Amino acid sequence: MSKIKVLLVDDHAVVRMGFRMLINAEVDMEVIGEAESGELGIKSYKELLPNLVIMDITMPGIGGIEAIDRILANDKNARILVLSAHEDSVHPKRVLKAGALGYLTKRSAAEELIKAIRAVHSGKKYLEASIAQQMAITNISGENNPVEVLSDREFEVFIALAKGKSTNEIADTMCLSPRTVGTHLYNIKQKLNANNSAEIALIAIRCGLMEP
Repeated sequence: MSKIKVLLVDDHAVVRMGFRMLINAEVDMEVIGEAESGELGIKSYKELLPNLVIMDITMPGIGGIEAIDRILANDKNARILVLSAHEDSVHPKRVLKAGALGYLTKRSAAEELIKAIRAVHSGKKYLEASIAQQMAITNISGENNPVEVLSDREFEVFIALAKGKSTNEIADTMCLSPRTVGTHLYNIKQKLNANNSAEIALIAIRCGLMEP
């Protein structure tokens, strides 16, 4: 029986170790590689050709959403399962739009991760029940989330700004020039009609992206 070959992409070594032990305990799957950033995830994908990628989205450098975009641009059949600390409905909507097939929070049970891996590997979409419920409620209510107008990169900068990061800190973390971050900041303020970082943080709280 051929095993499901998994690539883990997460910037926390302890998290990767836990997932590796969990996955390798299954007879039909194995972790064949690990990466600690989106950039290394893309490189490892090309070298190892896994059947499935488990991807965090909040990482230094280009981040997970852009890594998903680039992996799928290189291989449109890539199967990606996002495992994230974010429990809102905005992040899953973005990763599914980017082309990932599944979304779980890191609080989900071990059995659910294994179930999700098998589903995504077979080409099915998989959403954690609480996340799917949130997304359904948002769709039924017809509420448009204001941050949906932001591009993926602008969204990542928006989250960092909302958390109180400075332009230089964001530039260092995302491997961008401060000038590029400044351009993103200008666009974010224009699109969201925000005047400063405090208003950006308030929008993030209202959208359920941050605790008040």
